[in-house]
Amino acid sequence: MDTDATLAVFDQRMRQDAAPDGPGAVVERVDGVVRQTGGQHTWNAVLWSGLDEDTADAAIAAQVRHFGSLGVEFEWKHYSYDRPADLGDRLRAAGFVPEPAETLMVAEVGELPTEAEPPTGVSLVPMTDEAGIDLAIAVHEQVFGTDGSALRQRLLGQLAGDPESFVVVLAMAGGQPVCASRLEFYPGTGFAGLWGGGTLPEWRGRGIYRAMVAHRARLAAERGYRYLQVDASDQSRPILGRLGFAALATTTPYLWQPPAPPSS
Repeated sequence: MDTDATLAVFDQRMRQDAAPDGPGAVVERVDGVVRQTGGQHTWNAVLWSGLDEDTADAAIAAQVRHFGSLGVEFEWKHYSYDRPADLGDRLRAAGFVPEPAETLMVAEVGELPTEAEPPTGVSLVPMTDEAGIDLAIAVHEQVFGTDGSALRQRLLGQLAGDPESFVVVLAMAGGQPVCASRLEFYPGTGFAGLWGGGTLPEWRGRGIYRAMVAHRARLAAERGYRYLQVDASDQSRPILGRLGFAALATTTPYLWQPPAPPSS
């Protein structure tokens, strides 16, 4: 893979030309950024920015005003190649809180090994209904220790408005989910995204994650996608690297929350 060329394609198609992420979302280019604004359960975010030392602070302030006027939290999705070089420092100075950095990894679907199967007694089951989403969220909450209610509402919105845009895949053992993941499709970009992949602790180290990646790669290939994209944690990055994913950049979510209303 030509990593520089692939990163340029990713930046253009997935960030600059981003399509709305779910029903009710609106993507617009304004004040040197591409942002997405939506309802309560839409991912409100700055997806891309083309700033410099002279324009960054004003653009940051403009986005704080925009989302602040709506009273919603939003994320500035910062990539390591974004400019100016001190953009992260400027975001922190404006009240944003960084979450742990992840690694943007990309692989060509046709180059990935897709023969990996889950261990004996485990089956991989694509789910495209509310029951499947609920099972996936239950695993997500157990694995990551976070409240999955916002993600659940977002996925239910996708299910109602654009059910072909994603697939939830569960690893089932004895009728119980032990790992949950999803595959997001981004039409017209050539990219599909791997998300989740959380495995219950007692089931780790058995090849389930690798099988999940292979299964989703097959699904992406069936729909004609060229690339798979992952925002990889430190735990998944080594596995993905061995499977053929290339690290293209790091990405850090910077979160901004509206001030709490004054107490009466």
